[in-house]
Amino acid sequence: MSSESQFFESMCFILKYSEAVTKMVLNFDDSDLTSALTKTITLEAPLVSSPMDTVTESEMAIAMALNGGIGIIHNNCTAEFQASEVRKVKKYEQGFITDPLVLSPKNNVQDVLEAKRKHGFSGIPITENGKMGGKLVGIITSRDIDFLPSEDENRSLNEVMTPLEDLTVAYAGCTLDEAHVIMQRSKKGKLPIVNQEDELVALIARTDLKKNRSFPLASTDSKKQLLVGAAIGTREEDKQRLDLVAEAEVDVIVLDSSQGNSLYQLAMIEYIKKKFPNLQVVGGNVVTAAQAKNLIDAGVDALRVGMGSGSICITQEVMAVGRAQGTAVYKVAEYARRFGVPVIADGGISSVGHVTKALSLGASTVMMGSMLAGSSEAPGEYFFSDGVRLKKYRGMGSLPAMEKRGGQQRYFSEKDKLKIAQGVSGAVIDKGSIHQFISYLVGGVKHGCQDMGAKSLSALRARMYSGELRFERCTQSSKREGGVHSLYS
Repeated sequence: MSSESQFFESMCFILKYSEAVTKMVLNFDDSDLTSALTKTITLEAPLVSSPMDTVTESEMAIAMALNGGIGIIHNNCTAEFQASEVRKVKKYEQGFITDPLVLSPKNNVQDVLEAKRKHGFSGIPITENGKMGGKLVGIITSRDIDFLPSEDENRSLNEVMTPLEDLTVAYAGCTLDEAHVIMQRSKKGKLPIVNQEDELVALIARTDLKKNRSFPLASTDSKKQLLVGAAIGTREEDKQRLDLVAEAEVDVIVLDSSQGNSLYQLAMIEYIKKKFPNLQVVGGNVVTAAQAKNLIDAGVDALRVGMGSGSICITQEVMAVGRAQGTAVYKVAEYARRFGVPVIADGGISSVGHVTKALSLGASTVMMGSMLAGSSEAPGEYFFSDGVRLKKYRGMGSLPAMEKRGGQQRYFSEKDKLKIAQGVSGAVIDKGSIHQFISYLVGGVKHGCQDMGAKSLSALRARMYSGELRFERCTQSSKREGGVHSLYS
């Protein structure tokens, strides 16, 4: 690596002859992307969703884990909410809807029609109190209301719903396969799951079963529960947050700080390791080997690398600190590997090529924000602007994010009267579902490994450290030539 700082965008790898390239053309599916997140946690896909309040809550974390990665629940919220989101991931059972839309018998037909317009479905369980966990009394479907005259839209659901005695239900504890058989026999579109007191605990939809896929790469713990992480700060009050997420059975703690090489973080690492010795801890953010040394000496299980390289981060511009992400990943990973500490490349990832470059430079996994924002699993509502479907996305150092305590702590600005933004807020285009997008990323990385003659990420990094895999710096002209050009439209 030259003395000049290198961004992912400014480099391109040079290939050498390898028999593996030819062999892998015929065995693409044999490419192994297994990589270490921490010293004891291994992922089938080296992808991590960033702990940002417009990127990762339980829905994103579930999707990431099902596809072999992991999601880190953000901490720009109350400790109770964060622990609840962690718990949702750990209690998730594939195919079971644990937070369905529920109405009460006092709701009317108009409420169902409004739900259908908003959510696209009308099969809604009815409980006595209109909440999940209430006693099931019936279900309302399109069959119950399709032919009602418009003047009946104010009728209560108690008058038109299918009552409990006419429903087919399954009891808590049944497996997905057992539920599938029950639905096939009943020929019903929805299957409520109740406990012995007839209280609603889950719902299964026939449409979901039809779409249901197996997830052979799913990231799970020893109990076969999905893996999930949580971000916390490094202040005294974060110890209570730590207790709550640990009680929710979180698998990894990410210490969320823009400058990880601090007394606060060293003290928090020591505290966590003493109180929860088996809980994995990711330290950071760092961009130099000297920063990494202090955290490794303190006992971290992985390092988060990056400062000012995210698409919505302006730390380098405003604070005059940071480092080009390509150089930061290489330098920190080269040092950390001597101690068996994996590196997470956090920031600067805006294409599948950048993912491959980060992994080639020594990162074990990559953390993504903007790449995943705008997906259907990301928090927030879609809106339209000039006919384009968008979702809000903001940096944790942006002024809107720093209105909450989590954003302030990350940038050491809780006591500042005048907040100095280190990030911006904006909107990103709808990316669809993570389930399709992650498959694209995984396929792209496999093809990158294939072209570089490596059957696994460990082999890819070994080729880089041995000198077999080298890169050149790209000029502006070469970047233009290497991208889409010379087209009329």
